[in-house]
Amino acid sequence: MQNNIITTMRSLKVIDGCKSAQVCAVNPSGPASDMGGGGRGSGYGEKLFQHLHDHIRMNSIRARSSRNYQAPNETPSVLIETLLPYGLPMTELLEPQIERCLKSVDFVEALARMYRKIENSQQFEKSDAYIEQGLIFRGLSDPKLVRRSLQSARQHAVDVHAKVVLAAWLRFERREDELIGTSSMDCCGRNIECPKANLVPGYDPESVYDHCICPRGPREDDDDDDDLSMKDEECSTSEEDGDMSFFVGDDEVRCFRSKIASLSIPFRTMLYGDFRESHREKINFTQNGFSLKGIRAAEIFSRTKRLNSFDPQIVLELLSFANRFCCEEMKASCDAHLASLVHSVEDAMLFIDYGLDETAYFLVAACLQVFLRDLPSSMHNPNVMRLFCSSEAREKMATAGHASFTLYYFLSQIAMDADMKSNTTVMLLERLVESCTDSWQKQAALHQLGVVMLERKEYKDAQHWFQAAVEAGNLYSLVGVARAKYKRGHMYSAYKLMSSLISEHGPTGWMYQERSLYCAGNEKMMDLNAATELDPTLVFPYKYRAVMLLEEDKIGAAISEINKIMGFMISPDCLELRAWFLLALEDYDSALRDVRALLTLNPNYMVFNGKMHGNQLVEILKPHVQKWSQADCWMQLYDRWSSVDDIGSLAVVHHMLENDPGKSLLRFRQSLLLLRLNCQKAAMHSLRLARNYSNFDHERLVYEGWILYDTGHREEALAKAEESISIQRSFEAFFLKAYILADSSLDSESSTYVIQLLEDALKCPSDGLRKGQALNNLGSIYVDCDKLDLAANCYMNALNIKHTRAHQGLARVYHLKNQRKSAYDEMTRLIEKAKNNASAFEKRSEYCDRDMARSDLTMATQLDPVRTYPYRYRAAILMDDHKEGEAVQELTKAINFIPDLQLLHLRAAFHDSMGNPSAALRDCEAALCLDPDHVETFELYTKACERAKEQQK
Repeated sequence: MQNNIITTMRSLKVIDGCKSAQVCAVNPSGPASDMGGGGRGSGYGEKLFQHLHDHIRMNSIRARSSRNYQAPNETPSVLIETLLPYGLPMTELLEPQIERCLKSVDFVEALARMYRKIENSQQFEKSDAYIEQGLIFRGLSDPKLVRRSLQSARQHAVDVHAKVVLAAWLRFERREDELIGTSSMDCCGRNIECPKANLVPGYDPESVYDHCICPRGPREDDDDDDDLSMKDEECSTSEEDGDMSFFVGDDEVRCFRSKIASLSIPFRTMLYGDFRESHREKINFTQNGFSLKGIRAAEIFSRTKRLNSFDPQIVLELLSFANRFCCEEMKASCDAHLASLVHSVEDAMLFIDYGLDETAYFLVAACLQVFLRDLPSSMHNPNVMRLFCSSEAREKMATAGHASFTLYYFLSQIAMDADMKSNTTVMLLERLVESCTDSWQKQAALHQLGVVMLERKEYKDAQHWFQAAVEAGNLYSLVGVARAKYKRGHMYSAYKLMSSLISEHGPTGWMYQERSLYCAGNEKMMDLNAATELDPTLVFPYKYRAVMLLEEDKIGAAISEINKIMGFMISPDCLELRAWFLLALEDYDSALRDVRALLTLNPNYMVFNGKMHGNQLVEILKPHVQKWSQADCWMQLYDRWSSVDDIGSLAVVHHMLENDPGKSLLRFRQSLLLLRLNCQKAAMHSLRLARNYSNFDHERLVYEGWILYDTGHREEALAKAEESISIQRSFEAFFLKAYILADSSLDSESSTYVIQLLEDALKCPSDGLRKGQALNNLGSIYVDCDKLDLAANCYMNALNIKHTRAHQGLARVYHLKNQRKSAYDEMTRLIEKAKNNASAFEKRSEYCDRDMARSDLTMATQLDPVRTYPYRYRAAILMDDHKEGEAVQELTKAINFIPDLQLLHLRAAFHDSMGNPSAALRDCEAALCLDPDHVETFELYTKACERAKEQQK
């Protein structure tokens, strides 16, 4: 059908720079189409657009009348030119990104090794070990694991530099949690990020759990300092006092010889040693470069040990004086005093050069802290970046004790996120390489430098850095070596390299995915299919197969292929690709849905290979779809929520926010949908906006409570809910409080209290979407309390207001009443209604015989291969049938792409029962690396250790 169009497109010039994560296409209208969203071409381009439109129009799968609301004065050629200005995507322009994180051929062994390293580290080594763990966790899709590693690294940090960098890093990681009205030096109530606590050296395991000390009033000793401070004249030595003098020009400063001598060994040697100054009462200090005020200040300090009465300029001179004459106590006091004066970027810019020149550790730390806590804004300050980017600047930072792998890794990550190709990114990565001390650091730094050079199309340099990373021990960097060789025209060499990696180290999904780039035809498809079989979470194979089907004029099959991964992993590039296919079908409603959804995930997303902003495409599509009022939107939202269509629901909310961008309630609904889709960063962003746009204190407190709860601050979240209720009794405040309290093991009394809270919530005004959720939660509590009839009533009421997920709760009630057929039928109704129903198939498997359960679980795995229960169930059945090897293999198949705690624990138990304690230990260690507080795994680990010792004996 469309082969003639594709053939025509292949003859045209291909767009450069098509190697990003976004979908790529040809440019049918040449340079004219580079003008962006919908600029009209001329001549041959116009004829192609007309030809493309006529062809798609005649072969459209769906009737246009049901979805196309074209403006009467707009011609078809203009419409198709506007909607597909850059043609259709092509397989030749697709390739997977090389990941920046550390990847291992055996990820389980890497986790186990990391656990052993942390457990066996000395206290001063643990912080670095946790940083390495965080780098490994970046290969997973759970940002909470990375944050936990950073928190542990900060908790175990000993020196001020590490505390400053890690606290700023933690702050940056939660920057989407920040609320309007907070400054760069504010904390989140925790001492672990407190700027004052960061400047206190030493390890205090309890202090990190304290609240931030910043809001406290002045300390008592500060008041004492104020009382004791005096003017220079009042505090200076009188002519009658003192037993010697320093002269600066014609001015005299009377001193006590013993006090001056106590400042340092050089002064003691000069004033009491064999030097002639030891016999003189008057010593000329004119040629030493210090002012009269500076010498007077030094004399006052020699007696009072205080700096309160001096201006910062005088303290800076004292700092230089202390360095010149090795006055350690004076230097430490000046360093600490000046550090306490740094509060803003302006302060830091004023003091940083002095601190570096005088190697003032705490002063530089205070300035560094301000710069880091102001990221990413300070990245755009050239005066700040000059402190980090050059090799000479790094050496000065190192001399002052403030150059480290951690610092430059943190900075380079931000630079890579901002602009992968910039010179700033390259310079920071070069400084990172210079800061490496351990093998794992070199692997990470060299690999990332290779990634950046590849992105900059400097392929020879990229190959060099990737090869260096391989020599440092990172096998994954061989992917970069192969890609660089391929870009330099050595395709067969790249193919051989990846084939060798597969044969020597055992196959993984990413190995086959990479090798598929260097072959064609059936061999390419075999590698892509092998990659998906080994790791279904790899996006590239789905995208490639989908675009290949498009090229074969099978657009419906192409959409089905991309839907396979979108059933369990949502990403903007996949949504864009599907929208592209839907535009080719002239299904503008569905295309607009996907574009709105991807803009929810990434509001700045550029479609059509970065040629057009997503918002611009939305505006172009809007005239060609049915217009909805806000009331229509609410009805559409109910329908999509009821059918468990989270993508459709996101699109409707995005539409509603166009009309009312400051509606906090809609932002909150958006965050709930994003959490369901496991888009945690975008969800937190929406929740933060909900709080910031809120006009009411009680509502704002609820959103702050959810932010605190989602970031692990349970008690603080509960306090916010209670404060909100004290201002106004609302559905959301009661619901939040009930949700927090229910997130733990409930006794009878606690359950009764949670039930009362949910009932109070249901008495407050709200919409059916939220009341359905409350009824569903209330039913769950009733089930746990064995009040099945009350639970069934709650679920029925929820279903009456279209809360479709209540079918699952009602099925559970039937099952507990020994009505398995009714439970099975209830789950079947959910499967029929729900658009995303993998979890429904999984749950229904509990209410049927073994063969039917296997069938349902197979379907669940097919729809969502990252759900772990089906693998555990099948493995348990195989163990029951005494097929131990097959049971382990079933778990291993999933663990290879889902290093899940429960999967690892179960496989460890299998290995233990099979008399293989070494394998059991490895799996336990990997599981404990993911969750060191998992009691059952730790008990199994202890037993496996004992068995291993017995075998050794």
